[in-house]
Amino acid sequence: AAKAAEIGLVDKLVDGNVVAEATAVARDLVAKGGGVRRTVDRPIDAAAIPAGFFDDARKKLARHPSGPWAAKAGLEAIEWATKLPYAEGQKKESALFRDGLATPYAKALQHAFFAERQASKIPGLADDVKLRDIKSVGVVGAGTMGTGIALAFLQSGFPVTIVETKQEPLDKGMARIRETIEGNVKRGRISPEQGAAIAKNATPSLTLDALANCDLIIEAIFENMAVKKEVFAKLDAIAKPGAILASNTSTLDLDEIASATKRPEDVIGLHFFSPANIMRLLEIVNGAKTDPAVLATAMALSKKINKVGVVSGVCFGFIGNRMLESYGEEVQAMLLEGTTPAELDAALEQWGWAMGLCAVMDLAGIDVGWRIRKEHKISDERRRLYAVTDAIAEGGRWGQKTGAGYYKYGADRKRIPDPDIVARFRAEAAKQGIQPRNGIPAEEIAERALLRLVNTGAQILDEGIAYRASDLDTIYLNGYGFMPWRGGPMWQADHLGLAHVAERIRHYEKLYGERWTIAPLLDRLAKEGSTFAAWDKARAKG
Repeated sequence: AAKAAEIGLVDKLVDGNVVAEATAVARDLVAKGGGVRRTVDRPIDAAAIPAGFFDDARKKLARHPSGPWAAKAGLEAIEWATKLPYAEGQKKESALFRDGLATPYAKALQHAFFAERQASKIPGLADDVKLRDIKSVGVVGAGTMGTGIALAFLQSGFPVTIVETKQEPLDKGMARIRETIEGNVKRGRISPEQGAAIAKNATPSLTLDALANCDLIIEAIFENMAVKKEVFAKLDAIAKPGAILASNTSTLDLDEIASATKRPEDVIGLHFFSPANIMRLLEIVNGAKTDPAVLATAMALSKKINKVGVVSGVCFGFIGNRMLESYGEEVQAMLLEGTTPAELDAALEQWGWAMGLCAVMDLAGIDVGWRIRKEHKISDERRRLYAVTDAIAEGGRWGQKTGAGYYKYGADRKRIPDPDIVARFRAEAAKQGIQPRNGIPAEEIAERALLRLVNTGAQILDEGIAYRASDLDTIYLNGYGFMPWRGGPMWQADHLGLAHVAERIRHYEKLYGERWTIAPLLDRLAKEGSTFAAWDKARAKG
């Protein structure tokens, strides 16, 4: 506002009664014989614009959340405004807007907008379901995920008790919380008073007994079924009646975890995404015995902590990570076939991912997936495909946190391609008898990644794990770096045409075998000439 007043876009800045002040300004103008002064009539000093300004601006345009069209069109509209009379410039801008509406990017963004709102609607839930009252929260585990979850609630005004088994990790976790709060104060996101109030709401403890009066308790320890069941059995004995017991598990069977308690109806999955205080997605896992009131409370709570809640049924990896498993498997296959991590990531990012999967795995930690594969029985094919990655993890190359993974990293954490990793994939490919290719076209890399996601997504829908195809898109747009202007994997499949998608999947099945077997739902919809969007509508009508 101050800047607007300085350059004459507004007449006066006032505090208090705006109407009275505006009336006084108008009377003053009349008294002085001044007429209406429209901003559109103000001249633009085109000579003051440096030569080549707009060309330079176009070159500097980075990837934008709205896609490759809108930001360039916006810049073009500004340029016309400096060269044409207002009315002519307005016509140009209107024409650009109409062109934009016709692009697939606009349609994808519109889909993303409505899909996110649809995700909060839980089919079959009674209108009069009574929500549980959540006034205090407990978090078990003060690691990166636990402290991130605690911060998500603290920043939304909830008092949070954080429990660890030992003093050192508890102290480190509390230090992370304080540093984040202090950082937000320094950046001006919150006032010092708000920061102090948030910090005061965080209570550390070395005993689970401290959680006895919490309304919601979230377990955020590492992915080990035996340990999680042990914790839930203890929480069952400690927590007050009616308290919700939640697991942050990303892959494990929630129903088995709930079986460790005498109140499985109070158990739910709340799968946050790291960093939990920043990432918008919250996968809400609905167990076989979860009370509808608990499910509804979790969805309502997601909004209170500024998350996008999406409901998933119980299966390995739920929705997001189960789809990611297929995508990741195909990435491993392409690395063995001859593409490099740098080539693969560049192709994915050029197509519309925020970050290529090798870079993502380095950021999250290669050891995370490695530990999960060690914990669970996996197919021989998957074991072969992950042979190099698992060897990298076993050797202590876990990504950015160790300074090396698929890439090497300096102090600035920028990716540095590593010829040694490329050589490892080449050697393993020769060992497995895989015929090397001289690179893989970027279009094929993007297509294979997308189609594996779509095919697994269709299997998830067929099994009733998700309510809607659009829910899958919401998950990938908010938790996995799928850019909004691409609409999500299931929207992309509809956009390409399911008949075409099915034909391409069969093409890859001939080349690579069983992992490319087409999902029955996708096959059926393709033959009917239908879409996932139409399937969603039919389901909504019952």
